[in-house]
Amino acid sequence: MRWALVKVVVAVTAMVVLAFAVPLGLVVQEMARDRALTNAERQAAAVGPALAITTDRTQLERAVASTQAGADGRIAVHVPAAGSSGDVRIGRQRVAQADLDTASRLGRASTLRVPGGYALLQPTAVSSGSVAVVEVFVPEGDITRGVTAAWAVLGVVGAGLVVGSVAIADRLGTRLVRPARRLAAAARELGHGRLGVRVREDGPSELRAAAVAFNSMADKVAQLLANERELAADLSHRLRTPLTVLRLNAASLGDGPAADQTREAVAQLEREVDQIIRTARAQHSASAGAAAAGCDAAEVIRERMAFWSALAEDQGRRVRTAGVDRPVRVPVARAELAAALDALLGNVFRHTAEGTAFAVDVHNGEDAVIVLVSDAGPGIKDPAAALRRGHGDGRPGSTGLGLDIVRRVAESTGGDVALGRSVLGGTEVRVWLALQPRAGAGARRGHRVVRRRRGLSGGSWVRLARSGGFEAAEARTSPET
Repeated sequence: MRWALVKVVVAVTAMVVLAFAVPLGLVVQEMARDRALTNAERQAAAVGPALAITTDRTQLERAVASTQAGADGRIAVHVPAAGSSGDVRIGRQRVAQADLDTASRLGRASTLRVPGGYALLQPTAVSSGSVAVVEVFVPEGDITRGVTAAWAVLGVVGAGLVVGSVAIADRLGTRLVRPARRLAAAARELGHGRLGVRVREDGPSELRAAAVAFNSMADKVAQLLANERELAADLSHRLRTPLTVLRLNAASLGDGPAADQTREAVAQLEREVDQIIRTARAQHSASAGAAAAGCDAAEVIRERMAFWSALAEDQGRRVRTAGVDRPVRVPVARAELAAALDALLGNVFRHTAEGTAFAVDVHNGEDAVIVLVSDAGPGIKDPAAALRRGHGDGRPGSTGLGLDIVRRVAESTGGDVALGRSVLGGTEVRVWLALQPRAGAGARRGHRVVRRRRGLSGGSWVRLARSGGFEAAEARTSPET
């Protein structure tokens, strides 16, 4: 579009320049010719008074020599014979005799083309009553003097106009192309799943309208996908959390056929719910890539901790939170982050004994936010198995779906999940939420580089690495802190 606009402007400007420059150049040439002939007429008129007084050769030669053209040898005087005196001819004759006779007979000035220029024939009455002819030669150089320079100036001005129009068209084209490129880039970003991309609404009115329509469409798409993700996460939140409480209550029923039947029914119900959640996650996995606007992780953690604190108080668990006293923005939908926290906290209540303390810490960095969920339980015997979807860690009731939910949330930001030993003595789950996508995260989704993060907690830890079409767990050991 930009170069097409430049080409159109160049063509139009060139046509306008030619339309004005060509006639103006011809006018300049004609004015130079008229100026030279007018000067020749003045030179011829300077000899007229002498011819009106005398036809003496000496006097006429003196009168001719007194003019500039006469001094340059460009004036000739032709006086016809009168009485006993013959013709008087002064200077070099450049026209034919017939042309001189015609000018004398007609009595009016004329201009003739001669070799090297033009000849002005000016008839003048003499004292003898006859008509003399003064011939003034005008060289070609006088006819075209100043024309070349004038044409050069016109050419430079025309070229300047074309160049200026190109520069202006390029700037105007940039104003048109830049918003269009931003709109195209935003469309590609949206196609790659980055739902938070928006277009700046500037440029021409048509492109502004297109930007407004794109932003409205992106908001609608983000809202629809957020509703789907919220529906899937809400299913997990609504079913798994009450089931955890129900399972814990069923465990406290004691022994007896009714208690055993109740626990078996709860286990069966939990298996069915896990199957439903697994199916729902599989159906919505394609839309669980990125969050549209993000949320305040500190607020979500405070809200979910308030929910779980009531159950923790009933079981005599000590609860500690850190880093949630100020806003911590993360590029994750609120419902997804809440579902991930519920999965982690539900695992704590499910797989640790009553009275086991746990903590949730938030570390806010420049490029990432780290959420640590740690407990004082026995820890995980097989962290690699715990990180594999649907396998669990070998403990009763473990399906591996909870950590899979957390992993998906972390990977949607370009982050990851790691399992390690906490300072409380039990398990620590580190959820790394990247604030900006890593370079090549989309192209290198199949493998994530393992980075050692010190200063948070010690012990051995395992994190999930995805390579090709399979999943594996990599184990690392860091010194105790």
